[in-house]
Amino acid sequence: MTPRGWFLLLSLGVIWGIPYMFIKIAVETFSPGALVFLRVAIAGVILLPIVLAKGQWRSLAGHWRWVVAFALVEMAFTWSALNWAEQRITSSLAALLIALVPIVTAILARFVGLDDRLTGSRVVGLGIGFAGVGVLVGFDLTGSDLPALAAMVIVILGYALGPIIVDRKLGALPSLAVIAAAMAINTILFAPIAVLTWPTEPIPTSAWVSVLILGALCSALAFIVFFALIAEVGPSRTTLITYINPVVAVVLGIVILSEPLTLGMVAALPLILLGSWLATRRAPALESEPHP
Repeated sequence: MTPRGWFLLLSLGVIWGIPYMFIKIAVETFSPGALVFLRVAIAGVILLPIVLAKGQWRSLAGHWRWVVAFALVEMAFTWSALNWAEQRITSSLAALLIALVPIVTAILARFVGLDDRLTGSRVVGLGIGFAGVGVLVGFDLTGSDLPALAAMVIVILGYALGPIIVDRKLGALPSLAVIAAAMAINTILFAPIAVLTWPTEPIPTSAWVSVLILGALCSALAFIVFFALIAEVGPSRTTLITYINPVVAVVLGIVILSEPLTLGMVAALPLILLGSWLATRRAPALESEPHP
């Protein structure tokens, strides 16, 4: 990997590792829906001019049904559920649970025909990953946390389904145009929710700073870096960011937000990351398959 590739990889790993901390800060002031609105509105204001300048908006014609589906699955349901869950559990715990996304993606890819080989190492990886979740749930969650856990299931499924929708239905379109359109759709969708749930108390500076970082850095800039990383190192190596994000989130939660480092987290993190690595390893080519 080139120095530029490593720089992009590490940058994106950090950029997508910090949202959990800033969501935790922001949801102390904003409702889950209002936070989604602010995040997508800021990102849309940044991304839409880029897409329009490149003349990519017209490429979405005839594909709006699936663009809307992507916007709902990847952002509307997912970000709402994540914001709601982080009102009830720590940012570190949320990040560890989201580290399951590669495992769930591997399972869904098997069912929708994107990858029909379930090798022994992948099966072992699935088992190890879910064992890590079992450890996390057993040590760190109580009965009162179950609604938040259910919300995190929605988040994990959304993050796993979103890329599949893009791959199967939107793969031929400019990725930045799809993302910008999804931001615009959700801005319109969440605007009434934001108005109805807008805070009545003065909004602290920390909340505004968190919102700006979530929209500008963790959404708009993150996707620009994401596509640059894919172009530089390919989609396979890009998945390495999934092993950086949760570590960054856990460290920030503990150091900045003073969240506890629990025995469950210490035991679960390596299990989930190892399980994700095994479950998403490229299967060896079959001898009967043609080689390029």
